[in-house]
Amino acid sequence: MRFFSVFSLLFFVIIGAAAQHPLVTKDSLAQSKWVDARYNEMSLDEKLGQLFMVMVGSDQAKSSTDKIKALIKEQHIGGVIFSTGGPMRQAKLTNEFQSVSKLPLMIGLDAEWGLAMRLDSTYAFPWNMTLGAITDNTVVQKVGRRIGEHAKRLGVHINFAPDIDINTNPKNPIIGNRSFGEDRENVANKGIAFMKGMESAGVLASGKHFPGHGDTETDSHKALPMINFTRERLDSVELYPFRRLIDEGLSSVMVAHLEVPALELKKELPSSLSEQIISGLLKEEMNFKGLVFTDALNMKGVTNHGKDGDAELAAFMAGNDILLMPTQVDKAKEKLAKAYEKGRITEERLASSVKKILMAKYKVGLNRYKPVALKNLYEDLNSRTDDLIYEEAIEKALTVVKNNFYLMGIKQLENKKIAYVKFGDANSDPFLEELNKYATVKQVNASDIGTLKTKLKDYNLVIVGLHKSNESPWKAYKFSKRELQWLEEIANQRTSNLILSVFAKPYALLDVPSFKSIDGVVVAYQNSELAQRKTAQLIFGAIPGEGKLPVTAHNDFPVNTQVRLKSLLRLGYSYPERVGFDAAKLAQIDTLVQHGIDSLMFPGAQVLVARKGKVVYNKGFGKPTYDSKDSITTEHIYDLASITKILGTLPMIMKMEEEGDIKLNNTFQELIPEYAESELKNVTVLKALSHYGRLPAWIAFYVATLDKNRKPSKEFYRTEPTDGFSYKVTDKLYLTDAYNDSIYNRIGRQSLKSNRYRYSDVGYYVMKKYIEKVGKKRLDKQVDEFLYKPIGALNTSYNPLEKFPKNRIVPTEVDKYYRYETVQGYVHDMGAAMQGGVGGHAGLFSNAGDIAKIMQMYLQDGIYGGTRFLDARTVKKFNTCYFCDENVRRGVGFDKPQLKDGGPTCGCVSRKSFGHSGFTGTYTWADPEEEIVYVFLSNRTYPSSSNTLLIKSGLRTRIQKVIYDAIVN
Repeated sequence: MRFFSVFSLLFFVIIGAAAQHPLVTKDSLAQSKWVDARYNEMSLDEKLGQLFMVMVGSDQAKSSTDKIKALIKEQHIGGVIFSTGGPMRQAKLTNEFQSVSKLPLMIGLDAEWGLAMRLDSTYAFPWNMTLGAITDNTVVQKVGRRIGEHAKRLGVHINFAPDIDINTNPKNPIIGNRSFGEDRENVANKGIAFMKGMESAGVLASGKHFPGHGDTETDSHKALPMINFTRERLDSVELYPFRRLIDEGLSSVMVAHLEVPALELKKELPSSLSEQIISGLLKEEMNFKGLVFTDALNMKGVTNHGKDGDAELAAFMAGNDILLMPTQVDKAKEKLAKAYEKGRITEERLASSVKKILMAKYKVGLNRYKPVALKNLYEDLNSRTDDLIYEEAIEKALTVVKNNFYLMGIKQLENKKIAYVKFGDANSDPFLEELNKYATVKQVNASDIGTLKTKLKDYNLVIVGLHKSNESPWKAYKFSKRELQWLEEIANQRTSNLILSVFAKPYALLDVPSFKSIDGVVVAYQNSELAQRKTAQLIFGAIPGEGKLPVTAHNDFPVNTQVRLKSLLRLGYSYPERVGFDAAKLAQIDTLVQHGIDSLMFPGAQVLVARKGKVVYNKGFGKPTYDSKDSITTEHIYDLASITKILGTLPMIMKMEEEGDIKLNNTFQELIPEYAESELKNVTVLKALSHYGRLPAWIAFYVATLDKNRKPSKEFYRTEPTDGFSYKVTDKLYLTDAYNDSIYNRIGRQSLKSNRYRYSDVGYYVMKKYIEKVGKKRLDKQVDEFLYKPIGALNTSYNPLEKFPKNRIVPTEVDKYYRYETVQGYVHDMGAAMQGGVGGHAGLFSNAGDIAKIMQMYLQDGIYGGTRFLDARTVKKFNTCYFCDENVRRGVGFDKPQLKDGGPTCGCVSRKSFGHSGFTGTYTWADPEEEIVYVFLSNRTYPSSSNTLLIKSGLRTRIQKVIYDAIVN
């Protein structure tokens, strides 16, 4: 029993010590054995060599890197800190250096926001100031871990991060964006999260710049800054994050070159050489057991304090373990050796530092050293995982600090005329491009403020973006004097609301005299492409605003200012993995569509996939025609054919049903009294829209208007608009106005067909007539006002040539039977063409992006962009199969999944899903259970509608199968 108690006590002592010592590993006995063995094998010269970490750049000449190799061989240095260069070059140099080192080297790097801080061709994560705005610290931990994984992949063992300086001085020339902010709790919490993330990847963290470099206006690279505060202030502010991180197991601390009178009595003695600060404060008072690094010993803040190794000796005597970037290793070692020989440096003191270094090497796996693998290095350091982490961090950081009138996210798009004014000298294209996914936003330029103000009078909302360089956190970030003057002038011109978006350090706002007339302010922190795109999404309510200001940016915007924005349920844009897709599997769509083009199914196509409110795939393929020189883009517009039914006519019917203007049990004779004596009189709205109304599939109205040569008869047509001939079929063909009545008379003369499922356009002619009768406007005008304008469907229109250039509209057919010309910009369907391009069953043109917006509205039970277009009960009512028992799969207007083998879907969708297809080669489908919207647009009818290869191939539903197979969660 006594033996068990003693053993237990010893075990808990070891575990307790490990918990307190940040360099002790779980296998502490094996670690201790390895450290002692290595230490006992070394000569004094080798032990002293371990204290040095020298700088090298992989972009340096061979003569320079050979000097480092010589230091490794001859001076037995313990580590190397890499500076600028590239990942492959660094990996090769690392392997080369390690191969000539008797004991594996500890490799260091400054990678505060990722390897890109020093290396080309590597990933740049957000700056600390950006991370400081995030309220969810787990996101910061993810960033820290990913940076650690990159470092480890490149053979780096210690990353000199995080920077936990509290940036209380906006004029700080060297910290600024490198700090998490000015709130001590936020800085400490972010530092802990970052540290834990990085160390979980097997890379040592280093808190810097001790005892705190955040409140200075001097760059210690150039001179010795003074931190002239009381001890009380230092304890409560500067030292606070270091205490917190030390308590959480910080592996190392970097000591800055600072003059701190409250901590060191000797005037102008840098903290990096101060025994009182390092041994007294850091090690004894704060009980720090990890590695202590000097800041770079080649910096001006310390080089004036000795040469030929004097500064290095003083740094070691002060309590530092590793002498970073020494100026002369050989002379410094000589000084250290003499001090050892004279007893100034005891064996205990030397062993303390060297053994800590060896413990750290063991902790990072150098007891089992392996060279850096070169294969796939670039790919491993630039992956989709990085994009996803970066995207999440940027989204969470975006900070709204003012939002008068709930201006953001922008609603009521139909009432907005939006201008964008660019400030700054950096790229702004992604911001403007993304804004235009939601509304028409015009960039307004002028050489003088008078002209600019005159132009802006035409707009009721102005968005000003300050775009500054994203290359590094030290780049210029301020408004120019002219921009400040112009901003004030624009703000005071109260003909419009004003939103200011700052793609720079939040301190840029300090120079703005007043925000009284600026209605909305959003801080994006950085001008990266993704930051610009996400800011646009935030402004329009596609993503929420959750960031919190990490520093005081203005008297109006103190630290921790936060205006939360909720999502307006508007489509955002992201990566497939973000919404649970396997991107590689989803990419098989590319192969299928290209096969369709190669097999002459269609000349070109658009495909869009959205899930969970995010568009994650939106591409154009092929060309408008087989002989075209242009390529299909996502901006091209297609003839949707019968998709018009659910995107044009159906939303109006649904709204009218809500308002009591139509009922599903209304009969045709109730809608059109002239049909009271026809066989169609008792056909109900429900049955007609479910394609169970016994109506004929279609009526070839145009045939009766052709002459004996099967050309448009002069009796019915003119080549230009004249009195009584205003129905525009094409720009050279105008139908007599009287024929519209003939169309409806002919419908009224139809006999009912057998009582079974029969897809029919005829009911939609009736719906169109009734909608126009009730609304007292043409169908296209009504649906544009009710749906397209408010929802931001900017590319959706009947008769698109009235709004869009012809080259944006994809041709549908070389017509050799009615119009005798290439049909481009005019509806392909003959019946809709005879109604002036506006049919209840056809006539709508759009692109995949706009279709997705409307389908997403349905998917979200009638709400989109903060506007409720339809009641949820209405969507459910119309998305119901009422005649499934009669083998009729359709909902009310919507197509539904097949009931048996074969049908409109891949067979892998839910029963709640719905959609429609179109004759011209179009298709869209939405699935509420998987939250998927899928759009396929093509012109398979070009050059001839007799081409049915697309239909026979089942390509549209095979793509749908790929989408569902790509779901991973």
